[in-house]
Amino acid sequence: MIPYKQLSLANYFSDCQEKFEEDKYSFLNLLEQHINLDEFIPFSFRKHFYADTGRPREYPLESFIWALLIQRIFSIPTDSLLILFLRYSKELREFCGFSKVPDASKFTRFKQDFLPDLQSMFDNLVDVTEPICQEIDEQRASMTIFDTSGIEAYVTENNPKYTNAIIAQLKTFAKSQGFNSNYDPYKAAYKKMPPHASANSAIKQLYINGHFCYVYKFGMITNGLGIVRDISFYNKDFLDAHPEIIVEKKSNSPDEDKSLSDSKALIPVLIDFFKKHPLINPKIFLGDAAFDTIAIYNDLFTNESLGFDKAFIPLNKRSSLKYENYTINEDGIPCCPKDPSLPMKPEGNTSHLRCGIKTFKFVCPKMKWDKCDDGKYRRVTHCENSCTTSLGGRMVYVYPEKNYRTFPGVLRGSSEWEDTYKIRCVVEQSINHFKDSYCIAGRRTQNEKTLHADLLISGITQLLTVVLADKIHQHQYIRSLKPLLLA
Repeated sequence: MIPYKQLSLANYFSDCQEKFEEDKYSFLNLLEQHINLDEFIPFSFRKHFYADTGRPREYPLESFIWALLIQRIFSIPTDSLLILFLRYSKELREFCGFSKVPDASKFTRFKQDFLPDLQSMFDNLVDVTEPICQEIDEQRASMTIFDTSGIEAYVTENNPKYTNAIIAQLKTFAKSQGFNSNYDPYKAAYKKMPPHASANSAIKQLYINGHFCYVYKFGMITNGLGIVRDISFYNKDFLDAHPEIIVEKKSNSPDEDKSLSDSKALIPVLIDFFKKHPLINPKIFLGDAAFDTIAIYNDLFTNESLGFDKAFIPLNKRSSLKYENYTINEDGIPCCPKDPSLPMKPEGNTSHLRCGIKTFKFVCPKMKWDKCDDGKYRRVTHCENSCTTSLGGRMVYVYPEKNYRTFPGVLRGSSEWEDTYKIRCVVEQSINHFKDSYCIAGRRTQNEKTLHADLLISGITQLLTVVLADKIHQHQYIRSLKPLLLA
């Protein structure tokens, strides 16, 4: 039997303090030498913070920001524990610039009062880090990856007993009524559960990672390097500006309702993002099957604010591909007219037309390049029952602009598709990094401004990590400072 040892707060604090004491000089010197917050704090933020209120500011702006950044870097889960570190570490307190340590309410008010300013600082850092990402890997930096998630709020409905009690009641009811085995108490529970928490209507019900929860929902855009580019917090102001995003319960399937909500959020979020950052012009979009709708493909390729060249979105299993003139397989490849089981051979893409319209070329599946009498190699079909009199067999040209869902600028199932779509997981990794390493998950608060600010501060922390890694020429550590400290 494996012995278990319960860790107390004292043990946790001692371990963290010992780690900090070992690395404090090199780490703090590294930050002091290479990161100047004045370069990244917008003037409007400073002006707002030091506005004349009749009372001088007791604590400097940079001190609050540094303290909150240190909290994320060292994965300090609560503000109270951060305050404890500041009180018992003279070096950390002097580094942040505190003559005395603020209480918890000061940090909370800072997040809530200066939320728009934190947003402007985050947006400023996105523009600062874009050239760095382009220099590291231009191809991956040109990718736009979007996903949604949620931060569980501290409400009664998030207690596992709440959901389990409903499911248990439904199971008992089904047994007493003699329902057959097709009855699913979990789907019934989803339909019975309220769409939002009773404490706050902005805390919406969501089904993520295999469980029901009540969350503040947000969307995140990253590039192919996994560096955050945008954070959209779906609060009242955002939803009022984009009423098309709101999707209430439409079915008994929580996964289907989430897909509907995500698909409605995508285009408005992308348009807002590119309006804020006109110099960012990525050409490749990656997303999950929730975005597999004709309307989304059309917007991605034809909307003037977007204009993507390629979209890597897997097919939704509930719908199939169609093409008007030919039978196509599940990857969108035209098949032999006489044998639909034989996909035609792709011969790359071409834009040889005068109008520059992109086309994909496919040839007979039984065609080979044979050497002719004149010594030149030509296409020759070896089909015994050819569907055309052409020596090279049937050739098909398809035009992606006629059906972007079938031909999203890249052939499904190709090596390019397989190699590129693997990169989509970086957005999920970034979301998990924010929740775990930056301790966004598990915050004991119901206040949406506080949670929104915590998200933005986490984004600022990651972007400053990019700046620091670039200045010390350690690009392999751009996503996290922890391995950088051990390098």
